[in-house]
Amino acid sequence: MNNKKEKFARFGIATKGFVYCLIGGLTVAAAFGEGGKKTGSSGVLETLSSQPFGQIILGITALGLLGFTFYRFYQAIADPQDIGNDFKGFVTRFGFALSAIFYGFLAFTAAKMIFTSGGGSGGGQESMASTLLSKPFGQVLVGIVGAAFLGKSIYQFYRAYSGKFKENVQAAELDSNVESMVLKTGYIGYTARGVVIAVISYLMFRAAFSANSSEAGGTKDAFSFLQNEFGTIVLAVIAAGLLAYGFFMIVKARYKTLGI
Repeated sequence: MNNKKEKFARFGIATKGFVYCLIGGLTVAAAFGEGGKKTGSSGVLETLSSQPFGQIILGITALGLLGFTFYRFYQAIADPQDIGNDFKGFVTRFGFALSAIFYGFLAFTAAKMIFTSGGGSGGGQESMASTLLSKPFGQVLVGIVGAAFLGKSIYQFYRAYSGKFKENVQAAELDSNVESMVLKTGYIGYTARGVVIAVISYLMFRAAFSANSSEAGGTKDAFSFLQNEFGTIVLAVIAAGLLAYGFFMIVKARYKTLGI
C-alpha cells in the first residue's frame, strides 16, 4: 500500500463530500429565503472564489478534486475492488472513468478560476447539448447522454436500496448509534442524488426531442425544475438529501477500504 496515494485518494473523497455539502446547504438556505442559492458544482466554485481567502480555498479544493480524479481512474484501471471484465464490470469501470473525467474537468475549472478574474464555469449540460445537436444525428447523441444519466440515476437508487454501500460502513466497526446515523445519511443521500440525476436525464431527453439545447440543464436547473413542479418543500428535502450525501462521503473518506 502506498500511503501517500491512499491519503491523496481519501482527501479527494472528502473534497467531493465538501462540495456536496455546499451544494445542499446553499440550496436549502435559498429554499427558505435565508440567503444561499440553487447551485451545482460549478456554482459552488464561484461561491468559494468570492469568499475571503477564496483563492487559497479554491486551490485546496482543486487539489482535492484531483485526488478524487486519481481515485476514480485507479478504480477504473487497477480494479482494486475486483469488479472484473465481464459486461457488468466493464460498465461499472467505464462509469468510474467518466466520473474521473468529470471531476478532472471540475478541478481544472477551479484551478482556472484562481488565475482568471471572475473565472466563469461554462455552460454545463446545456453547452454539451448545444455541441452535440450541431453534429450529425445530434438529437440521437443527446438522447444517448440522457440515457446515460438515467442509468446513473438508477444506479444511485440501487446503491441506496440494495444496501451495497453498507459494507464499508459496517466494516469500520463504528459505535452503533454513529453507524446508524451514517447509514441513514447514505440512504437519504443516494436517494436524493438519484432524484436529481433523474431530473437531469429528463431535461436531456427533452432537449433531444425538441432539438433545443436550452431545454437541457445540470444540477441547478434540476433544482429549479423540482421547485417549479413540486414546490419549495420538495426542493428543500432533496437539497438536504445532497447535504446528507456530502456528510456520508466525508465519513466514507475516513473509513472506506480503498485497496490502494
